[in-house]
Amino acid sequence: MGSLAYSPRKRSKSQVPKYHAWPSYEGEPSIQGFAGYKVGMTHLIMTDDHAKSPNEGKDVMVPVTVIEVPSMKVAAVRVYRADTYGRHPLTDIWTNTLDSEISRALIPPKKDQRTESEKTAREALELGTITDIYVLAYTRPIVLSGVPKKTPDLMEMRIAGGSIEDRFNYALSLLGTDVSVQDLFQIGQYTDITAVTKGKGTQGPVKRWGVHLRKRKHSRGGKERHIGTLGPWAPHHVRWQVPMMGQLGYQQRTEFNKRLLKIGDNGAEITPKGGFLHYGDVRNPYILIKGSIPGPAKRLVRIRHAMRIGDHTVREPVISYISQESKQG
Repeated sequence: MGSLAYSPRKRSKSQVPKYHAWPSYEGEPSIQGFAGYKVGMTHLIMTDDHAKSPNEGKDVMVPVTVIEVPSMKVAAVRVYRADTYGRHPLTDIWTNTLDSEISRALIPPKKDQRTESEKTAREALELGTITDIYVLAYTRPIVLSGVPKKTPDLMEMRIAGGSIEDRFNYALSLLGTDVSVQDLFQIGQYTDITAVTKGKGTQGPVKRWGVHLRKRKHSRGGKERHIGTLGPWAPHHVRWQVPMMGQLGYQQRTEFNKRLLKIGDNGAEITPKGGFLHYGDVRNPYILIKGSIPGPAKRLVRIRHAMRIGDHTVREPVISYISQESKQG
């Protein structure tokens, strides 16, 4: 039977992934994440710079995923406090310069809200009850030609580095401004990629859990794709560990330590002839991630600084060729 690690396998509540943990960081205050939209895959040729690799110093072909990453806008600063019952948001400080499209995603707050909320946050800051600072930022899919929607995706992103007061002042300085991917990531570093996977609907136990097909003598009557037993007589019910049919896909997944190979501004230098399948042309800033990532084309993708970086170091890759051949077949 397949792994039970991801149970229960049910549909994600939202297409916007959520992070419950962020990497530790000791530098100057900075945002720890970003978001974009998956375009598709291509390949490039680069010099293998992994030490002790069999191909070290040689040109190798590497599959890459393209993510279109137009600038995000900071809508609010969220202040967290901790009490006997855990961590809770204390207040949100909203900007007065929200884009008109944000009304598609939420009811904009009142214009005169910022002064009172900022006063509440500063009082808590003086008392020392604030434990964490986040910003609420939203994407701008309206500027993308490959994503057929105008509703922004709103999400929390943690501010790390320095003291709590430094983070708070830094977050206020970002309020109402645009943040670009070049401000947060550098070429060659390792990231964590999170997205909601491609939905596959209701599937049987063979595809969903990887159980073996039944043998000829055990599968009479066209039941070769059924499981052999629903479980023992006692306990007298079907246990949750029994592989059953049900939802497959459309679940949040995170891939760790995905290397960022390129950050670019001119989408024409990577768009293949005829455009990317199911997406079209790239017209905004983009990044290239080594390997594949979860989700179909047009799916929202969140990017975070790597949490399990280990001994990996930042090395800027030497890229000699990026394929622009047609993906039409």
